Amino acid sequence: MNSYDYIKKQDEAVFKTLEGEETREREGIELIPSENYVSRAVHEAQGSVFTNKYSEGYPGKRYYGGQPYTDEVENIAIDRAKKLFNAGFANVQPHSGSNANVAMYMALLSPGDTVLGMDLSHGGHLTHGHPVTYITKFFNFVRYKMKDIETGEIDYDEMRRVAIETKPKIVLAGFSAYPRELDYEKFASIAKEVGAYAVMDAAHIAGLIAGGVHKNPFDYGFDMITTTTHKTLRGPRGGLILTRESEEIAKKVDKAVFPGFQGGPLMHVVAAKAVAFKEALDPSFKIYAAQILKNAKAMEEVFKTRNVRMITGGTSNHLILADVFGSLGVSGKEAQSLLDTVGMTLNMNAIADDARGPMDPSGIRFGTPAITTRGFKEKECARVAELLIEALQNRTDKNKLDEIHGEIKKLCATFPIPDSFI
Repeated sequence: MNSYDYIKKQDEAVFKTLEGEETREREGIELIPSENYVSRAVHEAQGSVFTNKYSEGYPGKRYYGGQPYTDEVENIAIDRAKKLFNAGFANVQPHSGSNANVAMYMALLSPGDTVLGMDLSHGGHLTHGHPVTYITKFFNFVRYKMKDIETGEIDYDEMRRVAIETKPKIVLAGFSAYPRELDYEKFASIAKEVGAYAVMDAAHIAGLIAGGVHKNPFDYGFDMITTTTHKTLRGPRGGLILTRESEEIAKKVDKAVFPGFQGGPLMHVVAAKAVAFKEALDPSFKIYAAQILKNAKAMEEVFKTRNVRMITGGTSNHLILADVFGSLGVSGKEAQSLLDTVGMTLNMNAIADDARGPMDPSGIRFGTPAITTRGFKEKECARVAELLIEALQNRTDKNKLDEIHGEIKKLCATFPIPDSFI
């Protein structure tokens, strides 16, 4: 457990929330695929003296004095990010993945330009052009979908047709709730044919790419990758923009991030990113990334055996999207709430062409990054999948739910959250 001695002494109300969250994480199983645990080293960097420093600008080009160590740590983070993803340039300042995407749009587009991205209902992200986001007031978004929901195959022929018709400036790959791999070669080919930039939002699978178990879009001609630094990459919550080789594009990105969109960078988070990137460069991270996929496959097999429908039929990455309403008669919202009570945290999620609303959808989304960090292997992940289904099937049986909760606590005690990964 972390030490919060000063907070405990000074602010009991906040201390209690920290203590509660520590207990929740320690005794419960984290299945949200966009969440993970960070090392104690990342915690220390994020809570470091760098939180005191304003560092508007970039290394060697700051607007305030007193920057020798901020310059040094940001350069360390940049160099490690470039090495990790085989990139020519890196901007480590975005505060989040959404900020990274907005800055990417600002760098590459003029008002009114078109972006071709994945439809939210088929797995895309809000920042890929959902009407509720402000970015749609400035740019035009058109969408592609899956051709076959049961296999997850993207309709690349339709994507090409839409691209030729609408002439997008960006062909955007990436997703928030899509359990399969993308054909980067086809994305890059379509982008090249219409004179567009090929960009990958790798927020969910950045760790799988860095760990070498998923393909790197840069190897297929992509111009840019945006990503978060948490999720499978197992770093602090933040964003990152990578450019393959064009210095001109990289300069546009830097201007878009600052002063275009953000003020001073969060240097304590940049320092934590640097630490996390070093962890991801360690050979042990490749083993971790491979285990994420093995664990997801183990959970997939249980859902297949129990005849619970999975969108795309299963998974090729770290997450599963299950139709619990169609298979078990429980909505995604009800499932999320019930599983919280037995120590399993996941999120409700719409399934493709969901007839239910987004605040009470048909599906749940869950994944294996965090439980893999705890040391779970295939056997434990299969058991978690069984317990998840049993809880939903026995949702009115308090004794059974208590029994499941007890087993979850025992699993968590057997696999405590580690302090260090290397």
